[in-house]
Order: sequence, then C-alpha cells, then structure tokens
Amino acid sequence: MDLMSPGVLGATALAALLVGLAKNGVPGLGVLVVPLMAYALPARDSVGVLLPLLVTGDMLAIALYRRHAQWRKLLGLLPYVVAGMLAAAFVLARIDNATLRPLLGGLILLLLALEVLRMRHQWRHLPHHPLFTAGIGTAAGFATTLGNAAGPIMSLYLLSRELPKQQFVGTAAWFFFVVNCSKVPLYWQLGMITPQSLALNAWVVPLVAAGAWCGFRLLPVIPQQWFKGLVLLLTAVAAFGLLF
Repeated sequence: MDLMSPGVLGATALAALLVGLAKNGVPGLGVLVVPLMAYALPARDSVGVLLPLLVTGDMLAIALYRRHAQWRKLLGLLPYVVAGMLAAAFVLARIDNATLRPLLGGLILLLLALEVLRMRHQWRHLPHHPLFTAGIGTAAGFATTLGNAAGPIMSLYLLSRELPKQQFVGTAAWFFFVVNCSKVPLYWQLGMITPQSLALNAWVVPLVAAGAWCGFRLLPVIPQQWFKGLVLLLTAVAAFGLLF
C-alpha cells in the first residue's frame, strides 16, 4: 500500500494533530486516533505508523508537565503492565484485529461502568485494592501492545486516583513514554515499523508539536469537572467504536 497517498497522508496528519492535543491537554481526544488510522490503513500498518507519533507526543508532554508527574501512582502498576505486554507480544501474531477489537471494547466498557459505580457510591478504597491495580495494569499492558489502545484504560485509572488535571497529564505522559518506547523494537521486528512508515511520520511530526501547543494552552481553561466528564465521555465513545 502507498503510505504517501493523499488519503493516508491527510488522515495521518489529522491523527498527528490529535495526538499532540491529547497528550498535552485534552486526553480524551486520544481515543479518536486509533479508529481514524484504522480507516486509512490496514490495522497492523496503522499501529506501526501511529507509535512514533505517540512517542513524540509523550516527549513533548514530559517537557511541559514533568514537574506534575506522580510516579508513586504508577510504581505499583508497572509489574502488571509488563505482564500484560508479554502476553500481548505472544498473541500479536496469532489473532486478527476483527476478533481483538470487540474484546478490547468490552473490557473498556466494563472498566468504565466500574468507575461510574465507584464515583456514584463513593468507593474511595477501590483504586487502592490490589486486584483493581492488577486488573488495570494487565489490561493496559495488553491493550497498548496489541493496538495502542490503552489510553481509555489508563484514563480510568488516573481518574480513579482523583488527580488534578495537570498531574493527570504529567503522570500519563511518563507512563506512556516508557511503555511506548519499549514497544518500538517489537514493532520493528514484526515489520509494523518500516523505513516507509518512518518517512510518513517525518512529514507529519510538526503537527504533533502544533497540537501540543494548542493542548497546553487549552488545559488551564478547562474546568476540572468538565475535564473529568470529557474523559469519561470519550472513553465510552472509544469503547463503542471498538465494539461496533
């Protein structure tokens, strides 16, 4: 497939802009990127093209929000994320995206329902339960490796920790930077990242920076409650998109 065709280039440019916005100010917008790329490219190609854009967005977010990162919120999660990534690496070459996407969508909807119940009934102890941490971490590692689809899962986890929006963005940036960088060798080995896909990335990377600047300017003016509501709403949209 021609990665430099006008349709592919246009979709990737829009995805790059959304990545910058999502990583640096409006996290919920990230859920639109995966289906956008999947429409423009075959599933495996779309995942490989998207990863370098995500890493670029993570780097910009770290530069802007590094002082707000809450590493203690992530340390207990990381071993389970690694377990999920190892499981996903095993099945990545053995399952098609048509089968995987509904499973991911159902998982995200289940976690979303759990978060809504937690907020409604004030289950403040739930995010600190070992089983909750294990389930979220494993699901995030599995989803991010198979399809760059862990954004909604991590959004629910960070919302459950009731982080202010700057801390939310800064903590997510470090988490995804570490996780996304660790996927690069695997995707290269599987032929999902190629010299051709990197050439396409090079054309649209400036739009990641443009989106990052817009997101950085928008975040201070978004009320905290609107921020939470937007993240939950777009998480639900992403889950239904994966299901149907």
